[in-house]
Amino acid sequence: TQMRALRELRGYSQKKMQELTGIDRGNYSKIENGKRTMTLSQCIRISAALNTSIDYLLGRTDCPDPYPPAK
Repeated sequence: TQMRALRELRGYSQKKMQELTGIDRGNYSKIENGKRTMTLSQCIRISAALNTSIDYLLGRTDCPDPYPPAK
């Protein structure tokens, strides 16, 4: 999945993602493998940890770059 590829590109393990997001490792694994839908709160935390946009996590864009901050 895009999420797994980006996590691996960043050099993060699922354990590291648990530390960065506060999402239980088992739940994170299920989200990453498509067995569980992430909540909005989880999506925000994962996108922040991976430095990407929510649209990228949801498959709405192929560009992993985060959006510029709002002014």
